[in-house]
Amino acid sequence: MFSKLPQRLSAPFGLLGDEAKLAFPSQPGGIVKLWATKNISERDSYWEQYFVLFDSASDVFSLIAPHQIRRALVEAPENVATLIRVVCNRLSTLLTDHTFPEPTATATSATVAAFTSTIRKASGGASERNATKEVLNCLRILQRVLPIIFDVQSESNAFELELLWKNEEVEDLDDSNPSSSAPSQFVIDDEDDSDNEDAPKTPVATAPPSTKPKKKLPSLGEKLFNNLIDLMFCCGFTLAPKIQIDHHKINYVIWEKGIGSTSDSATASAYDSNKTEVLRLLLVLLSRQIYVPPGSLFTKPSLYTLHFVQKIPRRDVLTILCSLLNTAMNSTAAELSIGAMAGKLPYNHLVFKGEDPRAKLVGMCFQVLCVLLDFQSGTAKDHTEGPPDNPTSTPTPKTNSFRYFLMKLHRTQDFEFVLNGLCGILLQQMHAMNNLLPGARKPVPYVHEAILFFWKMIELNKKFQKYVLESDKCMDLVGYLLSYCVEVKDKPHQHGLCRAISYIIQALSAEPAFGVKLAEPMKALPTTTWNGVGTGGDLLVHAIYSIVATTSGTLNSLYPALIIALSNSAPYFKNLSVTASARLVQLFTSFANPVFLLADEGHPRLLFFMLEVFNSVIQNHLNENPTLILDILTSHRVFEDLAKFTLASGLREVKRVQMAKEELAKRSSNNSTDSKGKGRVPEEVELGADAGAEKAKLLQHESWNRASSLEEAAGSSPTTRSDSLESSRVVSPPPGAEASSPLSEKARGKLRERRSSSSLDVTINIDGMAASIGRNGFVATQEWVTSWQQGLPLDTVLILISDLLVKVQELQNSRKVNSATAIREFLSNISVKDVLPPPSPIVARQFVWSEASLVWLTSLIWGEVYVRGMTPFGIWNGTNVKLFHVKHSQNQPRQITETVTNVVGGFLRRTTSDNQTQARARMG
Repeated sequence: MFSKLPQRLSAPFGLLGDEAKLAFPSQPGGIVKLWATKNISERDSYWEQYFVLFDSASDVFSLIAPHQIRRALVEAPENVATLIRVVCNRLSTLLTDHTFPEPTATATSATVAAFTSTIRKASGGASERNATKEVLNCLRILQRVLPIIFDVQSESNAFELELLWKNEEVEDLDDSNPSSSAPSQFVIDDEDDSDNEDAPKTPVATAPPSTKPKKKLPSLGEKLFNNLIDLMFCCGFTLAPKIQIDHHKINYVIWEKGIGSTSDSATASAYDSNKTEVLRLLLVLLSRQIYVPPGSLFTKPSLYTLHFVQKIPRRDVLTILCSLLNTAMNSTAAELSIGAMAGKLPYNHLVFKGEDPRAKLVGMCFQVLCVLLDFQSGTAKDHTEGPPDNPTSTPTPKTNSFRYFLMKLHRTQDFEFVLNGLCGILLQQMHAMNNLLPGARKPVPYVHEAILFFWKMIELNKKFQKYVLESDKCMDLVGYLLSYCVEVKDKPHQHGLCRAISYIIQALSAEPAFGVKLAEPMKALPTTTWNGVGTGGDLLVHAIYSIVATTSGTLNSLYPALIIALSNSAPYFKNLSVTASARLVQLFTSFANPVFLLADEGHPRLLFFMLEVFNSVIQNHLNENPTLILDILTSHRVFEDLAKFTLASGLREVKRVQMAKEELAKRSSNNSTDSKGKGRVPEEVELGADAGAEKAKLLQHESWNRASSLEEAAGSSPTTRSDSLESSRVVSPPPGAEASSPLSEKARGKLRERRSSSSLDVTINIDGMAASIGRNGFVATQEWVTSWQQGLPLDTVLILISDLLVKVQELQNSRKVNSATAIREFLSNISVKDVLPPPSPIVARQFVWSEASLVWLTSLIWGEVYVRGMTPFGIWNGTNVKLFHVKHSQNQPRQITETVTNVVGGFLRRTTSDNQTQARARMG
């Protein structure tokens, strides 16, 4: 009886893919025809399968391989051009079709409908046309094909210019030129209305009576962008049908409540998925710039991004900007997981494997925002004005309208909305990191993009930056950023983000309002590992110490910005804790270690900035920081020896430490139990050395050993010799840095002799040792040592030591009082104003943008986008990205995180996007 069953049931219910899908990659009528047959007509029925064959994005990315598109571009490029034209024209036609979009069904009815459709297919019945499916397939095909075209074209875009950007001129049969007069939902303006440069103007033009008027039709690229914008606000596709007005299915309303909107459009997973598809294609179009090398980034801008940030109407810019902003900032309003109750359970992300459409949409919104707000290429570069020595750059509606309108935000409720959204995202990430059950909560997938967006916000909108600094959430936000930096600092592919965080902290620390927050007590610590943190100043010191002291020199490029942040903040330090005070001195001692100091040309500037920290505390809040002053006095020999530092003395100390380590290792290998011999320095190392000076150095040995991680980094890890991306205008300490502060006669009498002699009084090989310590070809010389040693701002610290050290030692030797308590009380009431030079004015070092830093940040943003786009589809897979380096790691088992339909497509053809991909941004 089974013989009577229809033969079409050989692939029951489509679970294994029907014959047409299986045949498409290899049969002559499938993708093979794209290069095997020349000049396929646009009216050929061959193209129809591209709109009806695929049932999911996974189908498209599985059945159309990059090498197939690349082969077609070489053997039959006209067919690829025809495919793009056919798909774009079909997209335009479907937008005006009354059958699009189809009503969104409930989950139950959708299942029934799918089951009925499958039975109809299996029994040979004709399937009904699905306009929504065709639109989605148009978007997905373009997502798949365009990156291959961008790669093949590289810097030469002749094919794209002819295909997508060529305008056709026709006779203007209709002299009327109606324009859309629909009112915008809202207006972003400043407090004054003086800025009207973007107001629409209607030029008066008269055509010669003897010539027929001509008009230019929109290019294919312009029509594609217009269609994408319409799809973003299509009722029944990306918006709820209830907001449709009459028969107009396109309604330019903001997606969600927040900035510019108080109403919340009904959301559904189907609408979120469709929005993600549209934004993904938009991101693919904007990705044209990643196929241009960094050197050409500003001279050869992406035509796609230029058009989007400069040519689309103001109404569209405002609606898109606020839709993306509100969707991203509302991401923490509800748990981002499958099921509201299930989202609150531990390890729910391991039980429910399906990706949340809402989380994917939020991540895509952040990515598009970061890309649009970052773009400054060609004519999109910010307008520069002001004096040459202090120019200011400002976006305008003609350069980049998205940057401009973000800068124009000024309402307090808007700032509060953005700050609450960002803090909510970072707080979720902190909960995932610090959960008592390891891995119990899923990390926020778009935390990197949220951090980069925050940087763009404070860069573009100084009023928002001021609001953040005056908010009671300021130090919480700073704590979240620094905690996350500490969390990911040991992952090489996250070092770019760590560097971005260091620049964010430097930018915030340059504002006086930030310094005021440092003295306030912390309400809640971002992590429990920072014991002893009482104020914002303690938090800053603990976090920066954790980053610098535990990275073994692998993050040398971060150190300048972080130490500059300490220097900017030091004038406001009050009541630093015992731990924070000790760590500041430990950082200074580590940077003063000759092994670290002589390893790189840029290392002495870290010493310079740390001395500025101590000088600022001494001159502004000495009595409020007795613990730090006591630690400085305790480590006085480090400062005194630094004042007399020479290349010979530094190399001699390096040799002594090396010999001590070798001796210790030798004794350990011989199982020596002679405790007296441990740490004893061989006498031959002391050749030509002053006995008193060497004894002083031996007393320092224990404290200097605390810098072992930096020593090892200088000896074994590659370091950045000189940052091409500078975080401040100060590159090296200027000679005579303290000459502007005249010393009193009393102060001059207390100064120790400071001399950097060039005489070589040792028998060691100076050149050989200097070359062995230096990295990346750098070799320290005595002239180089003299150039920075004489400019170190040591006078203030040395005067303080000379004036207070004897007094403190007397208190320590006294048996009548508790020395620790008495010394702190003594330092809390002492006055040294008559001895110290006058306080220097507080001048913070701002983060200074340059072309190198702009290229670096663009590379970092697109690196994050690239990595996200590699899973699950591998959007840019098989292409040669030139803006940054791509390193593929070893294959890992793929987790099933897609729906059943997507898995079916995945069985047909797995792509190499299963590789875990890490994109490391080129550092300028």
